[in-house]
Amino acid sequence: MPMIDAYLPQGALPPEAEAQLMRDLTDILIQHEGLDPRNPRVRDVTWIFVHRPAAVYRAGEPATAPIYRIVPSVPEGQYTDAARAGLVKEVTAAVARAEGVPADVIGKRVWVFPTEVNDGCWGARGAVRRLPDIMESFGGATLCELGERRLAAKRRVDAGRLIGALAGALAGGEDGGADHSENVKAS
Repeated sequence: MPMIDAYLPQGALPPEAEAQLMRDLTDILIQHEGLDPRNPRVRDVTWIFVHRPAAVYRAGEPATAPIYRIVPSVPEGQYTDAARAGLVKEVTAAVARAEGVPADVIGKRVWVFPTEVNDGCWGARGAVRRLPDIMESFGGATLCELGERRLAAKRRVDAGRLIGALAGALAGGEDGGADHSENVKAS
């Protein structure tokens, strides 16, 4: 159910390569949500909005090669740190395939910003849709429970980071901004 904003300069890719990239992005993003990309209901609500920037500048000058910006947005709780890392790597590889170059060559021209929309802020069909409700629509009670667990796990990680930062700040330590989420059980 991701919404994807893909910023692609006009003419950066041949039409066939761009169409394949859109299919690849759809599959990659659904997989990183832990869902089946062959599920027609899930595919039906995976939308890509292609933006065509009039110009892209790098270091204050017009870019000499296409620069891509991919912003996948999902409801809160869908991404773990590992999922984000895998998503960035696979999206970069997909853009490289579309351009016909190795990922290490294009990597500095592909920016991926996996974004989670706070629970209670995802709206569709004229109503707010929360992660458990969205998941239930794709697979009944089992996926609803998965959505509840994912959201709870995300909030535990966030709480661990906050508690760690507060503890560090109160102790006057230098790690006031350190990530202490590993001290919070995520399951």
